[in-house]
Amino acid sequence: MSRTVAFIGLGHMGGPMAANLVKSGHRVRGYDLVAELLDTAGGAGVEPAASAPEAVTGADVVITMLPAGRHLLALYDDILAAARPGTLFVDCSTIDVADARTAHERAVAAGMRALDAPVSGGVVGAEAGTLTFMAGGGPGEFTEAEPLLAAMGRKAVHCGGPAAGQAAKICNNMILGVSMIAVSEAFVLAESLGLSHQALYDVASTASGQCWALSVNCPVPGPVPASPANRDYRPGFAAALMAKDLGLAANAARAGGVRAELGLRAAELYAGYAERGGAGEDFSGIVRTIRDRSGERRA
Repeated sequence: MSRTVAFIGLGHMGGPMAANLVKSGHRVRGYDLVAELLDTAGGAGVEPAASAPEAVTGADVVITMLPAGRHLLALYDDILAAARPGTLFVDCSTIDVADARTAHERAVAAGMRALDAPVSGGVVGAEAGTLTFMAGGGPGEFTEAEPLLAAMGRKAVHCGGPAAGQAAKICNNMILGVSMIAVSEAFVLAESLGLSHQALYDVASTASGQCWALSVNCPVPGPVPASPANRDYRPGFAAALMAKDLGLAANAARAGGVRAELGLRAAELYAGYAERGGAGEDFSGIVRTIRDRSGERRA
């Protein structure tokens, strides 16, 4: 069934996602603060709106893809009054769990329904329509959103109540960040021991060290031709985004009294990597920081 969708936030992720909704036959009214992004989305069939309240007026569903929780909460202050009562709000941003709960509460208090549905899969997944959605909210809201999520992705998992999607996202990315550091350290250690990249890969990829960070996003060039390491670490999933997600995980761990020692250390390492010029590189590029720092210590 075709729906009228308001899509706010048409950047690297949101733009392709909105375009895929158009391809699936939905009417999409879009808005972004950056005029060039709105123009690009318009070329893909998204109807440009002059403002966020205009985009949501009369929409069946409102989808948001924004940088941080503060942006989402400020936007909700601006658009909740413009939406039709009962409109489904689906937030696909990756934000703090506490902010996700607050956004849900504000939407419900305004007479709306809400679902948090952050994504995994990066820009490539957004363009190809192969994203994975992790959803938090009521089962009815998830069922209603499913056809739209299917138009933008390959899999959607209902993780539980409000903010459960955000919880799943930061837990997943904590695993990914820690494992990428471990894989990178192993390759740097192998280099110091005279073991080739290919030899380590051939062993670990079929042994107990096998993981996504190794077999799909291998941090050194050669063993996995499609990995960003073979494109001078062009993302992929940018280190700045990994630093953001690990920071959210670290905040949640501290708030919950969880002794996530590796997760907290990973957050520190990625924050430093992003600050020292790696923000725009793929997160697997942290192997170069590990290698450089190891060289300094040997010197």
